[in-house]
Amino acid sequence: MKRISVLTSGGDAPGMNAAIRAVVRTGIGHGWEVFGVRHGYAGLISGDMAVLSARDVGGILQRGGTILGSARSAEFETVAGREKAIRNLNVHEIEALVVIGGNGSQTGAHCLFEMGFPVVGVASTIDNDLAGSDITIGVDTALNIALEAIDRLKTTASSHQRAFLVEVMGRRCGYLALAAAIAGGAEAVLLPEIEKEPEALAAELHASYLRGKPHAIVVVAEGAKYNAEAMAAYFQTHKDQLGFDLRVTTIGHVQRGGAPGAFDRILATRLGGGATEALARGERGVLVGFIKGEITTTPLVEIVGKQKALDPYLVELAGVLAK
Repeated sequence: MKRISVLTSGGDAPGMNAAIRAVVRTGIGHGWEVFGVRHGYAGLISGDMAVLSARDVGGILQRGGTILGSARSAEFETVAGREKAIRNLNVHEIEALVVIGGNGSQTGAHCLFEMGFPVVGVASTIDNDLAGSDITIGVDTALNIALEAIDRLKTTASSHQRAFLVEVMGRRCGYLALAAAIAGGAEAVLLPEIEKEPEALAAELHASYLRGKPHAIVVVAEGAKYNAEAMAAYFQTHKDQLGFDLRVTTIGHVQRGGAPGAFDRILATRLGGGATEALARGERGVLVGFIKGEITTTPLVEIVGKQKALDPYLVELAGVLAK
């Protein structure tokens, strides 16, 4: 092998740049030329790619986002679009592609692999919903950003005897919300995987009020049946059920921004290096992930279209600790 390429796709995650850096420098260490593809799969279709040197990826370890950019591509979802992408890779004499991204990105990687092009995926999404990795690039940083917000809100909530609905990201996966609720000492959590009606949440908050708590924090996953806005709308006409005055805070895309923490920098570096090691071993059509403390590979066919389930013990623990 003489030449590989790397792209980032889907939502950006803190640590993506560290993964790019690792792919480039370890790829060069294997004696390969490494091309960076700009703007994800859209860049593959347009042929927007260039050689990256070791110096080109210097100074990016601590930067959030992705220096290669990311973009949605409806054209790539078609066979004709993917054929254009493969043609451009072949024109540049690229022999393998590393895809850094989450579920949608790895589904695209699997499609390319099924069409005969060698691909290796790297697990990267703040949602932590990707099968094949216990934790993915960006999760730890996003969680700590959410936790900082919860800690600050708890201070002001106690000062005014208030309840806060704090909405975090995660799409249809409740991991970020669940982990933030446990680490932040929340009184309740709303998850997409476990439906909770407004009346049930009201009972929990009222019980906290009766126990003499000075505040109540409810962490809400954005994909829950009732997100923060919907739940707040219900309580506008049922204020007497809570005891607390209610406020809403949506953290939103702040969770994706900023510098990655140490854990994400190291994880991304290990996964990026793991991708080139997998290619050097002759592995193709796999996802490089982190399972039980080890860098592992899992066939893409086993992870595409699947969402990692929440740990039931953590769900139970969150309820016990909220008492």
